[in-house]
Amino acid sequence: MNTGLTAKSALVSSLRGERTAPLPVWFMRQAGRSLPEYREIRLGTTMLESCLNPDMVFEITMQPVRRHQTDAAILFSDIVIPLKLAGIDVEIVAGVGPVIKDPIATTQDLARLKRITPESLEPIRLAVQKVVAELGSTPLIGFGGAPFTLASYLFEGGPSKDLPKSRAIMHGDPKLWNSVLGWCAEITAEFIRAQVLAGASALQVFDSWAGKLTVSEYEQFAAPHTKTLFSLLEDLKDEAGIAVPRTLFGLGTKEMLSEMHQTGATVMGVDHFTTLSFATEVLGPSVPLQGNINPELLTEAWEVIEQEVKNVIASGQGAPGHIVNLGHGVPKDTDPEILTKIVSLVHELTK
Repeated sequence: MNTGLTAKSALVSSLRGERTAPLPVWFMRQAGRSLPEYREIRLGTTMLESCLNPDMVFEITMQPVRRHQTDAAILFSDIVIPLKLAGIDVEIVAGVGPVIKDPIATTQDLARLKRITPESLEPIRLAVQKVVAELGSTPLIGFGGAPFTLASYLFEGGPSKDLPKSRAIMHGDPKLWNSVLGWCAEITAEFIRAQVLAGASALQVFDSWAGKLTVSEYEQFAAPHTKTLFSLLEDLKDEAGIAVPRTLFGLGTKEMLSEMHQTGATVMGVDHFTTLSFATEVLGPSVPLQGNINPELLTEAWEVIEQEVKNVIASGQGAPGHIVNLGHGVPKDTDPEILTKIVSLVHELTK
């Protein structure tokens, strides 16, 4: 559990619904491919090897904090790490994403879904402990994938535009669907729990593909399992006995923000296709928000980016807490200097 050094940080305060001056800022996928120092340290290693090497995880997690002076670190990892730890043959292929060698197709495949052993989580615990010791009063965010998004990789065998295999199982084989998503909730809960118990101050769940579902599909087939995941984590508390903040983020989820929030998230991440003011209208004035600078504007002129940052800050004023972030992950061709300037700009505008 974190030492209490981060309890009064701008990030944790904002996640708990307090307005801070200045506002905290960090970036999804800040630890990664946009940084030359990241590309250098990753040479000769696979993504999954890197994620399970505590020394490498430490260094990559710290890189954007050192460079940009962000108000939080997020652990360098991937949502498919629990699959790897549970014995699933998964690799992350450059330019493609996670690829599963033998996708789940029938109930006979359920026998392959094993539990994660405590020993297999040791590299994660060691990495978190090392990062937290270095960060001091800067909080670390732990994370994992929502059951629906994780299961979609298991069913499809990799990234998919329309999720045809997932939809066929979703509507045609409820036993297989619920068994796989239930298992995904359990192993991801163990993965996130290990991060928080080792010192992470907050947690975030990424439901990257939720926006591919209709609202009714999300409610019926995805939300119950995300609710299970959050219920397995709601006992996590800091040293003062206060629940660890739980953020949920999905891309293209404007129409299902309320349904997502009702799964047990205490904070909602908002993508750049939605305004923060709209999110507050939908969710009410008591839900802290995270977001939502358009990442597609990061290659535009600084004047364009500056105006976007100002618009986001203004749009978030109705939320009880606002964590400035992007509306999705940092694109790989982003100039790191732009991110550094955004952090400085947010701090200057909101001090």
